[in-house]
Amino acid sequence: MKKSVIQALLLACCGIAATASARQPQNIIFLIGDGMGPAYTTAYRYYMAEETGDVSPTIFDDLLTGMAGTYPDDETRVTDSAASATALATGRKTYNGAIGIDRDHRHLPSLLSEAKSRGYTTGIVVTSQINHATPASFLAHNESRRNYDAIADDYLGEDGRSPVADLLLGGGTSYFIRPDNNLVKVFQQQGYQYLNQYQGLKQLTIPALGLFAPKGLAPALGSDHPHRLANMTAAALKALDQQAKPYVLMIEASQIDWCGHANDIACAMAEMDDFAHTMKLVKEYVDAKEDTLMVATADHSTGGLTLGKHGVYQWKGPALKKVSVMPEQIAQLLKESPEDLENIVQTHTGLTLTAVQRPIFLQALKDPDDTNVEQLAQLVKHLIDEATYTGWTTSGHDAIDVQIFAHGPQAEQFRGFMDNTQIGKKLISLLQPIPAGS
Repeated sequence: MKKSVIQALLLACCGIAATASARQPQNIIFLIGDGMGPAYTTAYRYYMAEETGDVSPTIFDDLLTGMAGTYPDDETRVTDSAASATALATGRKTYNGAIGIDRDHRHLPSLLSEAKSRGYTTGIVVTSQINHATPASFLAHNESRRNYDAIADDYLGEDGRSPVADLLLGGGTSYFIRPDNNLVKVFQQQGYQYLNQYQGLKQLTIPALGLFAPKGLAPALGSDHPHRLANMTAAALKALDQQAKPYVLMIEASQIDWCGHANDIACAMAEMDDFAHTMKLVKEYVDAKEDTLMVATADHSTGGLTLGKHGVYQWKGPALKKVSVMPEQIAQLLKESPEDLENIVQTHTGLTLTAVQRPIFLQALKDPDDTNVEQLAQLVKHLIDEATYTGWTTSGHDAIDVQIFAHGPQAEQFRGFMDNTQIGKKLISLLQPIPAGS
């Protein structure tokens, strides 16, 4: 083949690649695994392996593109969810506890507010209450993440009649139906469909407000809806497609973080499994649509999770699949039927108490005070940690860098190391003005 022909072919191929790379996404799906540091995705890979079988890559491994720093706007280096979510939502650093504002309390425009102003449909899907720190940072402005009622009020917009989000799915009826204010009625007056049962997702239309619990949704572990985030996401994507209009959707696996704070590895893997199913669903959707960018990351890592401890070179993640309910539920069962100690533990954890562990549980069960259910739950978690060689360094957050995952048009912008603010800035930069009537 002549040199000139080869050069022409190479130029043609490069041109095709450049065109694909330059394509702007119509839709953006931003996923956040709250508290999901690198140890969590590693643990999930081993958790999904067979006891003695090969270890296979997971969806997280397939989509990994980079790492991100998470430090807040101070010298502590350890962020909370509010500061990190504000960085991801707005591209600006702030102090721990701040929602959508900088250190001088100036309001910061977010990915969702910018998208809404340019004509996009916008939405959030979370497993926490919808006014929790991460979703709030995309939709509200407040000096403290703890001002839940004020943040909920802010969801209606500064004038009380112009919500930033067209779709809100998660928990939070305690904050939206209050003695002083029934925000659900106000949303309904603005034309929003209101759902309070998962079954209603089958008829989901936009705009919509779905609140499925007083605060956060029930944990995935032992739930009737273990993949509730994936199910809500599937319903959201179907409804968004019916709009025939570009959209930006933020999805948060909120409770990975809660499990990390509780140092509960079985809880964490159940939440990771729900998030993995959600990621697979979104990837398949992106592959089919070809006009949608998905980016995922974590806001920080929680708990200082370690796989292996006591100097033992081992981690028995697959054993966690035998844990069928939350440790708190096991503790309650033990409190109600202390004489059935061995059977309850074996049935719900797959573990057998050792000669050292049995008397510790028996001593705790002698306490007539109902408050010792928490102590029993701690014993159950410790039992599981010892059996799997799971370690924790803190009940709070740590300063570990977190992963970035991306797929779809412009995914290459999210490769390598970057600060979390760069993720927010890049996403906002990809927004395009939507012509009226589109």
